[in-house]
Amino acid sequence: MAMEEDKNYINMIHGDLARASQVQSGMPENVGVMNIKTANRTILEASQKPTPRSLWDCFWYEGELSCLFADSNVGKSILAVQIADHIAQTDNVLYLDFELSEKQFQLRYTNEHGNLYSFPERLYRVSLDCDSLLDANFEGAIIGSIEQMALQTGCRIFIVDNLTYLCCAMEKGDAAGRLMIQLNNLKKKYELSILVLAHTPKRSLDCPITSNDLAGSKRLYNFFDSVFAIGKSAQDGSLRYVKQLKVRYGTYSYDADNVIIYEIEKVDCFLQFVHRGYSTEKEHLKQLGDNESTRRDSQILELSRMGKSLREIASQVGCGKSTVCRVIHRSKENENAIVPSVPPSQSLGERDMGQDGTPCNIKEKEA
Repeated sequence: MAMEEDKNYINMIHGDLARASQVQSGMPENVGVMNIKTANRTILEASQKPTPRSLWDCFWYEGELSCLFADSNVGKSILAVQIADHIAQTDNVLYLDFELSEKQFQLRYTNEHGNLYSFPERLYRVSLDCDSLLDANFEGAIIGSIEQMALQTGCRIFIVDNLTYLCCAMEKGDAAGRLMIQLNNLKKKYELSILVLAHTPKRSLDCPITSNDLAGSKRLYNFFDSVFAIGKSAQDGSLRYVKQLKVRYGTYSYDADNVIIYEIEKVDCFLQFVHRGYSTEKEHLKQLGDNESTRRDSQILELSRMGKSLREIASQVGCGKSTVCRVIHRSKENENAIVPSVPPSQSLGERDMGQDGTPCNIKEKEA
């Protein structure tokens, strides 16, 4: 510890000497709105600052203005609340919710028996006071309120759900660009960590996610330190995958060759993304052919006969638990039916989990 302090002290002296040398050489430190330093002085001074810690895996780091984007009804808010719940175990988090009403939020985190999920006490949900906005400049009121919350609460971690709502409420052109500039200024001024949720325009499931899918053009993408996105699997409608698109601090671990696979499931009142493994994005851009579906369904039924649980089967086969449930249920129906059977891989109507966490109609039984 003493050696580390000595090293920092020496680096600080070197930084002061580098500054004095720059002044002596006649090179100004400031010109207009620009700051000038030698590269050596830059890294010496930066070495005195702590290395940013990860807030959520390698997707979002302390001090970053980050973006999570996806199509509508894919689960952005579900994942964002899950991230907030994780961070709030140790830090205060302000979740600015412009999407759900209080009742919708409550139903999302209530199980079928009426039990409520218990969030960490450090997680605070922030909603708009619509009456106060009637006579106010919307843009100024939002940015001003975020700044005042940073000052009055001391909180340094914000999640904004979502950018699209704010931009629609701001009537002037290029609302997103102006808002991002102001959020970036607040980030730097108060050392904030901000995660912004955004929509994509309707996109085809057979195309890989790119930076061009972020609503608001490539220019908006450039404002963010890190960007990650949620895709819906074309192979299994109950599955989602998360992909990194832009990285500053962390490692570029989850690109198109290694996306994280999740299934949305309500566990103990908490609607969440449940980890189902890793895959290539390409695998989830194509629908299964008839032969592939038949092989998958046969494998599901074989594992079921072996006594494996729904979760174990889903992980082994690489599909959603609701798909496993549906295939087994239809197989049992077909065994008892007099009418010609329907191949298990053909849908009789999707029964995916709703955004409030209402499960499919099939009775699930875990081993």
